[in-house]
Amino acid sequence: MANFLPQFHSIKTGCDHIVIAVEDVSDLWPVIKKGFEERLPIKKAFLNNKTRNPVLVDELPAEFILTTDARLRSRFPQEQSLFWFREPYATIVLVTCEDLDEFKNILKPRLKLIFQNDEREWFIVFVSKAPAHNDQATKMAKKVYAKLEVDFSSKKRERCCKLDIHGSDANFWEDLEAKIMECIRNTLDRRIQFYEEEIRKLSEQRFMPIWNFCNFFILKESLAFMFEIAHLHEDALREYDELELCYLETVNVAGKQRDFGGVERGDDQAILLDPEKKSLTQIVQDDSFREFEFRQYLFARQAKLLFKLNRPYEVASRGHSFIISFSKALALHESILPFCMREVWVITACLALVDATSSHFKVGLAAPDIEKEFYRVQGELYTLCRSKLMRLAYLIGYGSELERSPVNSASLSMLPWPKPAVWPSLPSDASSEVLAKEKMILQESLRPKHFGIQRKPLPLEPSVLLREANRRRASLSAGNMFELLDGRPNANDGSGLTSPLPKANAISMSRTFSSPGNFESSIGRPMRLAEIYVAAEHALRNTISDAELSKSLSSVESFEQKYLDLSKGAANNYHHSWWKRHGVVLDGEIAAVYLKNENYDLAAKLYEKVCALYAGEGWQNLLAEVLPNLAECQKILNDQAGYLSSCVRLLSLDKGLFLTKERQAFQSEVVRLAHSEMEHPVPLDVSSLITFSGNPGPPLDLCDGDPGILSVTLWSGFPDNITLESLSLTLTATHNTDEGAKAIKSSDAIVLSPGKNRITLSLPPQRPGSYVLGVLTGQIGQLRFRSHSFSKGGPADTDDFMSYEKPTRPILKVAKPRPLVDLAAAVSSALLINEPQWVGIIVKPIKYSLKGSVLHIDTGPGLRIEAAHGIEIEKHGIGSQNVDNLANPQEENCSPLASEVKRLALQDNKIELPEWTSNINSVLWIPVQAISDELPKGAPAGTAVPLKQSVVDGLRTIALKLEFGVSHNQTFEKTIAVHFTDPFHVSTRIADKCNDGTLLLQVILHSQVKASLIIYDAWLDLQDGFAHTGKGDGRPASRFFPLFVSPKSRAGILFSICLADTPGRGEAKELHPDSILNIRYKISGSRSLGAHSPVAEELKGIDGEDATLTFRSALVLQRPVLDPCLAVGFLSLPSSGLRVGQLVTMEWRVERLKDFEDIAASENHHDEVLYEVNVNSENWMIAGRKRGHVSLSSKQGSRIVISILCLPLVAGYVRPPQLGLPNVDEANITCNPPGPHLVCVLPPALSSSYCVPASA
Repeated sequence: MANFLPQFHSIKTGCDHIVIAVEDVSDLWPVIKKGFEERLPIKKAFLNNKTRNPVLVDELPAEFILTTDARLRSRFPQEQSLFWFREPYATIVLVTCEDLDEFKNILKPRLKLIFQNDEREWFIVFVSKAPAHNDQATKMAKKVYAKLEVDFSSKKRERCCKLDIHGSDANFWEDLEAKIMECIRNTLDRRIQFYEEEIRKLSEQRFMPIWNFCNFFILKESLAFMFEIAHLHEDALREYDELELCYLETVNVAGKQRDFGGVERGDDQAILLDPEKKSLTQIVQDDSFREFEFRQYLFARQAKLLFKLNRPYEVASRGHSFIISFSKALALHESILPFCMREVWVITACLALVDATSSHFKVGLAAPDIEKEFYRVQGELYTLCRSKLMRLAYLIGYGSELERSPVNSASLSMLPWPKPAVWPSLPSDASSEVLAKEKMILQESLRPKHFGIQRKPLPLEPSVLLREANRRRASLSAGNMFELLDGRPNANDGSGLTSPLPKANAISMSRTFSSPGNFESSIGRPMRLAEIYVAAEHALRNTISDAELSKSLSSVESFEQKYLDLSKGAANNYHHSWWKRHGVVLDGEIAAVYLKNENYDLAAKLYEKVCALYAGEGWQNLLAEVLPNLAECQKILNDQAGYLSSCVRLLSLDKGLFLTKERQAFQSEVVRLAHSEMEHPVPLDVSSLITFSGNPGPPLDLCDGDPGILSVTLWSGFPDNITLESLSLTLTATHNTDEGAKAIKSSDAIVLSPGKNRITLSLPPQRPGSYVLGVLTGQIGQLRFRSHSFSKGGPADTDDFMSYEKPTRPILKVAKPRPLVDLAAAVSSALLINEPQWVGIIVKPIKYSLKGSVLHIDTGPGLRIEAAHGIEIEKHGIGSQNVDNLANPQEENCSPLASEVKRLALQDNKIELPEWTSNINSVLWIPVQAISDELPKGAPAGTAVPLKQSVVDGLRTIALKLEFGVSHNQTFEKTIAVHFTDPFHVSTRIADKCNDGTLLLQVILHSQVKASLIIYDAWLDLQDGFAHTGKGDGRPASRFFPLFVSPKSRAGILFSICLADTPGRGEAKELHPDSILNIRYKISGSRSLGAHSPVAEELKGIDGEDATLTFRSALVLQRPVLDPCLAVGFLSLPSSGLRVGQLVTMEWRVERLKDFEDIAASENHHDEVLYEVNVNSENWMIAGRKRGHVSLSSKQGSRIVISILCLPLVAGYVRPPQLGLPNVDEANITCNPPGPHLVCVLPPALSSSYCVPASA
């Protein structure tokens, strides 16, 4: 079977579609050929795959070939079974007949002869030539077709269809396609079954000595190729995958040593995407194939199918894995392959795979995840190619052009050297090249870093190339160790690029190593590094057949351009993938090339991206490698803002990454630019260099409106002291994000030392709320800076530890407006009116210091301050002391003055409180006197006392304003009401009337103060119409003086009086309408309880003099009730009673008892009486006039009834409305009933609005 391999290869080349055989029995094909071929390719075809599942094929390519064609008649039976995939999948038999006899005698026997081969899938197409207008011919054609269907069709399968040439039958073409697809499906299923059976038989023998992989390959690929031409690409791909697995299982069977391949010219170029690059006959070996070519052939077949399936991502992904695994296989056979064959092949494979997959990939067609993965694999291919190219460049002496960056060092230091059987020897005519390489080596020097930064260069090789190359020479002698190391004592530091020789050593170097005359030395002599470079370069020229790759390694410029292209390709693809960080890292390698070529603008842009990545990830070691390069570019470009930012970032890095002198160089650059004239000054962000936090402990607590001193801790990352010309710090409210930040500024320059610094800032009054530190801003020279980072210094378990994971701790809390102090009267009881009295004002600080406070005092009308007596202050009682100081009782007595009474001077109606009263409750005693010119009046016993009116009359106010706080910014204003009253309230009553006309007048004294009163004397000055009996001195009948009256108690004095004649009308101007009661008394009370001895009297008491007070009250004595002028009687109420909500008429009868002319002679209208109804509005509603005049004759016995309509509002016993006569003296009126009485008011009647009468 293996002999058919060349023929199999040629068949695959010329067969790419399904063949449909046409058996033209009646020579009809030329007539209908065009119509048939227009139906190709077959649209929307369903085929069964290997697992017998239907698969939709959008376009199935096919070709109609006559059975008489040479392509179908020149095949041998053995070929037909082996290459069955190229045989026809369906046979169409074209017939026509116009007579039944002709059909029976000629056509039918011929068709039976054709269908004797049951293996073919066939059906008959009957072509009718009958014209449409010839009915007889049309009927005959229908009879013949009916007979044809009877003979060749069955119930299971319809094998006939009819085509009318002169008619139009659209159903025919659908029927034709259905029958063709049925035949193709059946044929395909049968052939799949055949191939599977044959493959199974061979698979069972694969571990037996008779196993022949070529036979298995032909069968397996025949099946795969059949799937491919049927457009069942998934099944074809699966067959190639199985074929690859089977080959890998059997290729290295023990006892069978085969050639690996890859030694021919041009094998260095990968053929991963060109399966026809080498014929199978060229790589066959015995019963199998060479691994080097065959594995690439299988991958090329797989890639071709994947491209047809529009899956370029899978091609790239599989290709990357294949390159990695095949590279390992090349490493195993590296000793027999050309020098660096492995590296060259990987480069060409990666580039070919990248180009092919990129051209097939369409953006937007794949899912987003697949698209990103595709770009990632592309980046991986570019990176692998880039690493191999750098290895080749290092071998030929271009290592000095490579950036010794961490990514390059990581890639190359882990990449092993080539391992040829013998390291390439130096050609005999390469003396000039060696001299050039030596000169290049001597001129090598590392480019100095900006700021004078010194770093040990990173290695770019796994081991010293000089030692590795000489070790692999055919006959290695120990030689001279100094010669082995190329005359450089520091060549064993692990880096291939070392510092050049000193100038003296270079001049005195032996001619043995520098002259071109000694290159024909013994092979045992170790090769120098320049010779190794030249030998490797010549060997690579023999290995590399790709012109473009050869050109890339022909010069430093060409290599640099190729290196740059590969780095850009990898970076761009990584940027579009998930691995964006890889792309940014490679941007740094591209930037290094730009920096070397003095393309500073592009280099700076790329370095900024790299630095942003390293800073964001916290890779400070890597950032320290590239940030100086960025700073160098920015300085050359005169980018002052960027250069400043880079210097600050360098200072912000870990201190161990740079020496102290290097950090000082960074700071000097910052200070130099800050004090220079910048063209475009911009704020500098120093968040990573200057951090800040509040001091440990609780936040600063302030009250609303208070200023304060805020202490802040700053950490400076500068290595030396630095002066800040200005500094401001913003506070951000946590409760209201809409409110803008408030800045507090320091007016003085601040010098920050390295490390921790503490500063204080004056804090103006803030709004209530909690505040955190916001942004720190300031100025260094002409440069404005800002910082918004919190300090992270201090252990994690202290308040000093600040991090982004920990919530920001408030530094300031301003309390909401609350009472900070309270001013209240020391006593609530009444003081004596018209006498100097002490008014106590309690000053209560509420968790707030009153140090330096000033109290403004302003008295209201009717009240004055007795400033001559001075103002006293003392500590308030312990029961009402400041709650804030209960825990610290020693603070109360911080001053010896706190327990004593001290006098204060009043200046401009204000006093300054002593310091010892700042945190404790104190009482301020102010001497005042309430002025009242009215004489108090007594009342008859039993009448209601108008207490409210008396309270209002004795009310005085003191307006207080307290200024306190640090700068008297806090004010508290309050008006205090102080009640003043007379010591007694006087009421009178006639105790008895003697037969001789003597009246016993009882005067009842009601004490109105919380103090003991001592009455020493009393006398009564009577009004006109009354006279004293007895001595007539106005003294009381009973003299029990001194009379002691307890607080709020009563005492009585009895006077004996009688009626006297009143003066005539001519003497009316001398009438005395009121009687005057005079009382001489003393008061014994405490100013902390209420009324007390007057201030002046206390002072007299100190000298031992007695001081008494005089109280005078006006009394209205009523004439005897037996001689009234008018009588007012309350008429009886209705018998039905009073009820809430029902109107009722109240009636009073007014009757004149005697002639009123003498008494009311002065009145103009003595026949009219003014009346007024007094009522409690809470109990009654008056529906009428409450006040008016009524006509009443002045003659004795005249009477009138006054009626008022009233509405009761409340139920119970209430006082009814009272009728009064305001213009008539009460002594001339007699009432019935004589005193206040009560009436009963019933509740309202039940409502029956919603009641339903009960049924009878």
